[in-house]
Amino acid sequence: MFRHPVIIRITHWINAICLLVLLMSGLQIFNAHPALYWGKVSTFDTPLMAMSSTEDDPPKGMTTVLGRNFDTTGWLGSSAGSDGEAVDRGFPAWATLPSDQDLTGGRSWHFFFAWTFVLNGLAYLIYGLVSGQLRFRVIPSRDQIRQFGASIREHLTLRFPQGDEAKRYNVIQKLAYLVVLLVLLPVQVLAGLAMSPAMNAAFPFLLTLFDGRQSARTVHFVLAALLVLFVIVHVVLVLLSGFWNNMRGMLTGWFVIERRVEPLPSQGSTGKTA
Repeated sequence: MFRHPVIIRITHWINAICLLVLLMSGLQIFNAHPALYWGKVSTFDTPLMAMSSTEDDPPKGMTTVLGRNFDTTGWLGSSAGSDGEAVDRGFPAWATLPSDQDLTGGRSWHFFFAWTFVLNGLAYLIYGLVSGQLRFRVIPSRDQIRQFGASIREHLTLRFPQGDEAKRYNVIQKLAYLVVLLVLLPVQVLAGLAMSPAMNAAFPFLLTLFDGRQSARTVHFVLAALLVLFVIVHVVLVLLSGFWNNMRGMLTGWFVIERRVEPLPSQGSTGKTA
């Protein structure tokens, strides 16, 4: 069956590229001050979360979360540089864009792809509303809502829909996309805007909405982590439910529906006797 129109496919892959660049450039920006706070000011002595390195030789990476310290040497706080020596930085070089410590470069990448992501998302929403695709893809029917428990069991046991059931997204998929589209992404964008002094001057309610710029930065970071988790789960389910079929669907639009094999009735059920 033809499952994904060309606009859906194009916006999907643009989103994938944008999210990857936004994540890596965002980690570069975070590395300029690898700590999170709540409120209007940075309370350096009591961060919600911070990454640092110790004065040991060689230094150890230390990540502090709500006052508890965790040794994260080699990953967070202290990682190997290009020369193999330990470097004091939040996230390692392989996870950031640019890889070297470059706040200006990270901001340039982040701002460009942030606006690309927003415009691409608006194109998806407008097309989805006009064509009816948005309702078909993210609004669960009453019948699907009643089958919510069964859908959870199917996911936990890795049993994926077949036949007519596979022609539409199940209730868990739809609710997940709905939360991402209507909650996570809008709040993520607003939190990002709230960190901009120019936007604060134009729209002062943004700081009030998030109780300060530091709170907005924390919300932005946490929601980014949730989006990464969403993408990881999405990719894992794509792999488990049929990688080549799913990739063919998102590249060409065509998706193969496997017909459900119904068990043959037993001889006794026919009412005949030997």
